[in-house]
Amino acid sequence: MKNNILKVVTILGARPQFIKAGSVSREISKYDELEEVIVHTGQHFDENMSDIFFDEMKIQKPQYNLGINGKSHGAMTGQMLEKIEEILVKEKPDWVMVYGDTNSTLAGALAASKLHIKIAHVEAGLRSFNMKMPEEVNRILTDRVSSILFCPTDSAIKNLNNEGFQNIFTCKIVKNGDVMQDGAIFYSEFAKKPDNLHVEKYILSTIHRVENTDDDKRLTSIVDALNEISKNIPIVLPLHPRTKNILKERKNVLSENIHVIDPVGYLEMVWLIQHSSLIMTDSGGLQKEAFFFHKPCITLRDETEWVELVEHNYNVLVGADTSKILDTYHKHVFNTQYDIDLYGQGKASEEIVKSLLTFDEHRK
Repeated sequence: MKNNILKVVTILGARPQFIKAGSVSREISKYDELEEVIVHTGQHFDENMSDIFFDEMKIQKPQYNLGINGKSHGAMTGQMLEKIEEILVKEKPDWVMVYGDTNSTLAGALAASKLHIKIAHVEAGLRSFNMKMPEEVNRILTDRVSSILFCPTDSAIKNLNNEGFQNIFTCKIVKNGDVMQDGAIFYSEFAKKPDNLHVEKYILSTIHRVENTDDDKRLTSIVDALNEISKNIPIVLPLHPRTKNILKERKNVLSENIHVIDPVGYLEMVWLIQHSSLIMTDSGGLQKEAFFFHKPCITLRDETEWVELVEHNYNVLVGADTSKILDTYHKHVFNTQYDIDLYGQGKASEEIVKSLLTFDEHRK
């Protein structure tokens, strides 16, 4: 700590990470003894991340923007590592904070580790147990070099204990809850309806994971199921241009009762979740947001990091099996009791800041 100010450099690479980090940044700003410097690696180039985005989302603008994107995993991670190291040498922080499981996360953690700077990993301990996912490799390696592991759930802590973290490594493990719930609570009052949306009762669906979009059989099965379900209720489908092009190339025709819209901002997505009757998605974050806003969720994946949602019957994993998707939609009875505390009930960011401020005291 320099001059009684604890400096934190936060490494971010994608719009969802900025939204998560926004909750922690708002908490950090309450303390005169804390200073935060935000680095945007540019990993996910997003035209929507203009000054308007930061103002609208009430998020601090990054002091650094590295503009590194559109490269292979290795090239991207390597260039980020080099540039982040330069910034850390200049800023001399007490902590480097990283979020989740992107290449930016890993690059930030490796740069800090080489310089012997303490690392705080938010969303630590999550595991899909699918090592073909780049995200799985990133999160495992980041956990291993971190000083504090901020775990959103009991299952995340269990994963770390099973890997020997509790007994072998010297890091501190904290169950702080999920910063996404902090953000959902904060942004719920700012939600806004997307333009040109003219349906009232609907299912909200998203499809973007490579395991689904790049597998012709899986994508066709999902489309067949959505087309069938849309005979009963409209489906609103925010669709990335990449997925839209794949559907067109493979001649997968969507029903007229599936309302395809362009990708929306977070505040529009919150509105769509709030007003939907059911979520059908292959997104990790949207599974949790469904829970935050008391909506049942059908997940179009074979596994999930958020196992507690499945265990408590808020979420059902159906993969890309048409018959299983339809059977779950028509017959499954979801848990409707949402008073359980799975993710910290909006206090996750507060716990993070308290742990950073008291970390050295516990180490004396």
